[in-house]
Amino acid sequence: MKRIMLLLLITVFFSCKKENQFISRNIKSVTVETILQDSLLSIRAIDILNDKSLAFAANNGAFGLYNPKTKLWQTSVQKYDTLNLHFRAIAHTSTDFFMLSIENPALLFKTGDTGKMELVYKEAGAGVFYDAITFWNDNEGIAVGDSTNGCLSIIITRDSGQTWQKLPCENLPKAETDEGAFAASNTNIKVLGNKTWIATTSGNVYFSEDKGVSWDVVNTPIVQDKATEGIYSIDFYDEQNGFAIGGDYTNPDVNATNKIKTTDGGKTWILVAENQIPNYKSCVQYIPNRKGNELVAVGFNGIDFSMDSGELWKHISDERFYSIRFLNDSVAYASGAERISKLTFRE
Repeated sequence: MKRIMLLLLITVFFSCKKENQFISRNIKSVTVETILQDSLLSIRAIDILNDKSLAFAANNGAFGLYNPKTKLWQTSVQKYDTLNLHFRAIAHTSTDFFMLSIENPALLFKTGDTGKMELVYKEAGAGVFYDAITFWNDNEGIAVGDSTNGCLSIIITRDSGQTWQKLPCENLPKAETDEGAFAASNTNIKVLGNKTWIATTSGNVYFSEDKGVSWDVVNTPIVQDKATEGIYSIDFYDEQNGFAIGGDYTNPDVNATNKIKTTDGGKTWILVAENQIPNYKSCVQYIPNRKGNELVAVGFNGIDFSMDSGELWKHISDERFYSIRFLNDSVAYASGAERISKLTFRE
């Protein structure tokens, strides 16, 4: 009887161990289906909404919404005086869509009750340039821009985006000279729960654990010797495990000191995949529901994939994109010059 019980326990132990063991996939290729083509557009901001529809905003004031069920687009052009608006930052709540223009003046629009976009924030002044926007929840959101008056430009809403207030410099760490954020893919900010991480051109990661009330800053080892170097994109799988990527878009073949990861919530960062691919990339994202093991990085030099939390990578496509968002663990949307595409990743 004892031998039978022992065998049963051993069988149960190894069965549970096998069941709980997570095996990363070896993604080998990606199928690209273009769903929007426009030779006049450069699209760096896309967002998957709660109903799984896809929103974008771009240069020339263009913005739109894609219905994956009907495969139809609704597009429009946002006007403001005689300005040719350029959007590189968008976000959404369960009820509203937001888009934020770069350069001076910064203009932040949200969907209104009339069905038209309404201006909810305007900022004019030397050096004004906003780069990314996101929401912690339906009531509270944050946008970040380049430094002015000695600190990063950070605006916050606590009333569902109806009004926005800029944080005073006395509430923020002092910025380095000309410190800002690259408006490359709307992935300079990552939020999880109450926590917020902001990645900058100076290779710094700003961190708040109370939705932007207080801030600390950590200097990372990523390359930051020139104005075109620094962190271009940051993502966190959970509150401990994060990854950031960058480099120099003017020298995109360099792959030294341009990839970093953290396992302690961003308190410390280490270089990974030194002198290996990926080279410069404008966006990195964890693949959802893959235990933080699988990442994809995109740029105008192609698509790279990692199955071991960013330690090693492989190049899986030469398709050129600026930004990517995952619909599930196998399908994503990506945007770039003149197009938005649906990407399907395959083993």
